[in-house]
Amino acid sequence: MGEFDGLVAVVTGGGSGIGKACVEAFVAGGARVGVLDLNPGEQGGATLGQVADVADAGSLDRAMAAVADAFGGIDILVNNAGTSAVGTVEANDDAEWQRVLDVNVIGIVRTTRAGLPYLRRSAHGAIVNTSSIAATAGIVQRALYSASKGAVHALTLAMAADLVTEGIRVNCVAPGTVDTPWVGRLLARADDPAGEKERLAARQPTGRLVRAEEVAGAVAYLASPLSGATTGTSLAVDGGMSGLRLPRSK
Repeated sequence: MGEFDGLVAVVTGGGSGIGKACVEAFVAGGARVGVLDLNPGEQGGATLGQVADVADAGSLDRAMAAVADAFGGIDILVNNAGTSAVGTVEANDDAEWQRVLDVNVIGIVRTTRAGLPYLRRSAHGAIVNTSSIAATAGIVQRALYSASKGAVHALTLAMAADLVTEGIRVNCVAPGTVDTPWVGRLLARADDPAGEKERLAARQPTGRLVRAEEVAGAVAYLASPLSGATTGTSLAVDGGMSGLRLPRSK
C-alpha cells in the first residue's frame, strides 16, 4: 500500500523539472496524476496529460474537469507552474512585472479556483504551492521574481486560514536554486554559464544545487494524508541557505 493509494493529484508545470519530479513521486506512492502544462508530454496509465495555461482560466477549468472525469475526483493540487525574471527593481518594465505576477501569483489563484470544487469533495484535500527562498531572503538581481514569490508565501498563509475549516490544508515549499532545465536556460544566457553555475552552487551551504527530486519529496510530505496536522507552513528545500550562516572561507 502506498501513502497516495486511491488519491488523485494535479500538478501544474508537470511536464518538466520540479513538476515532473512531483508527478513521479505521486505515481510511486500510488496516486493517479493529472499533468497540466503548456507541453505535458506523453502520458498514460496513472497519468493524464492536459494542455493548460495558468494565465488562461478556461483552459484550467477544462483540464480539471477532464482529470476529475477520468480519475473520479481530485484530492491534491500542486501549484508549481511559474516563470522567472532577472534584474533590479528598475530593470524590468511594467509589462514584464505584470506578466510575471500574472503567472506566478494570479496563476495560483486561477488554478486553485478551478480545483477547489473538486478538493472540497475530498476527505484528504491538500494544496501545495511552489514558493522560493527568494520570498524571504534578499537575493541580488531578483527584485521581480522575489516580489512574486513573497506574494506566493503570503497567499499560502491566507489560503490556509480560509480553507482550514473546510478540511483543506495549504502549504508551500521554498526551494533554493534547483538543477532543472529552467535554470539551465537561465544559465545559458550568462556570459560564463559554468562559472555562474558554480557561484549559485557555492551560495548554498551544501555546496551544490538542489535536485528536483528533493523538492518533490518535500511536496509529497506536505500533500500526504500522513501530514494531516500540517497547514500554513513553508518548508525550505534550499541546502541550508535560509537557516545557516557559515564563516567565510579565507
